[in-house]
Amino acid sequence: MERTVIEGVVKHGRRLGRELGFPTANLAVPADIAAADGVYRSRAEVDGKTYDAMSNLGRNPSVGGVERRLETHIFGFSGELYGRLLRVELLEKIRDERKFATVEELRAQIEKDKEYILKLN
Repeated sequence: MERTVIEGVVKHGRRLGRELGFPTANLAVPADIAAADGVYRSRAEVDGKTYDAMSNLGRNPSVGGVERRLETHIFGFSGELYGRLLRVELLEKIRDERKFATVEELRAQIEKDKEYILKLN
């Protein structure tokens, strides 16, 4: 599989990831990105340092999202990313994006995704 790289300046989102306990860096997705929507094991580069991460590429159907974006939760990173350049490499899709009935179901799935990805790394 050809790996997809998305670079951009981190934008403000709705801060839902932070409320769920998984703060994310949000990037706009260029129209020519062919990768399928879903949850990915990923790698993020900030200021020349690389971190393991998990990313969601898609429209956030559980919370009424419409704009396609990349949301990345960076393992072991703390600090402010708004307005900074971020490079994210999508390494492996682990599941399709889907709509959850409740925010709690979504949070529980994100926790499972994180545990699964950490085992792969």
